[in-house]
Amino acid sequence: MVALKGQVAIVTGGGRGFGRAIAQRFAAEGAKVVVTARTLKQLEETVHIIRSSGGEALGVAGDVASREDVANAVRAAEDRFGPVSLLVSNAGISGPFRPIWNVDPDLWWEAQMVHVRGLLLYCCTVLPGMVERKAGRIIVVSSLASQIIEKNFSAYAVSKATQVRFVEHLAQEVKEFGISAFAIEPGTVHTDLAVGAINNPDARRWRPGMAEMLETLRDTTNPAEGLAKCANLCCRLASGECDLLSGQYMDVREDLDEKLRKQTAQA
Repeated sequence: MVALKGQVAIVTGGGRGFGRAIAQRFAAEGAKVVVTARTLKQLEETVHIIRSSGGEALGVAGDVASREDVANAVRAAEDRFGPVSLLVSNAGISGPFRPIWNVDPDLWWEAQMVHVRGLLLYCCTVLPGMVERKAGRIIVVSSLASQIIEKNFSAYAVSKATQVRFVEHLAQEVKEFGISAFAIEPGTVHTDLAVGAINNPDARRWRPGMAEMLETLRDTTNPAEGLAKCANLCCRLASGECDLLSGQYMDVREDLDEKLRKQTAQA
């Protein structure tokens, strides 16, 4: 299958979980993939998995909130594979889990730095080339948290809601240049991020229901199935078949074909 043949993709948070699954699927579909994250060992594992299956991949360690690191990752991608045509902004952290008046403002702001500043920096770096070439697609891995309001969850939820709104603005601005942008809810899957939340004392104290739900998920589901569903959605969005849905937020559990039919009928 070569749905993404000739494409060059950057996947942030590509060392594990959703990012790794998306990177693997993109490579299997013919894309040349650059994965980036702060942990080099995890990136090396992702690259090894992709190359072992015959794909092309490069790992570049860095922090999505650092302008220098982002510029370095994009430069490395272009030097190795050529112009970046796909961006998946997936890097994420969980928490902090506390009431607003009780939270450490620096920890609260860190969630915005990773989820919002990181997205902004990568867009600012890859979009000039996409605009010039009049082609490109950006996928933002957001969360169901962007759509709900719950106690002691503001840092994560506000940053994820901002991502969705950002995509709405972005899609409007890049439409005339043939570029598409999407925000997705990837599904609830037992990943390393979930493990961190389960083991977080503040999560247990301030969001006990969430910790219990994640433990149940761990004991009753196969993570590979959820990761594959997310990767499949991202692949379809990256392929161009869903460009009519640019600017929208999509839940991996939705019927994408039905969504496309409705959008086509309205166009």
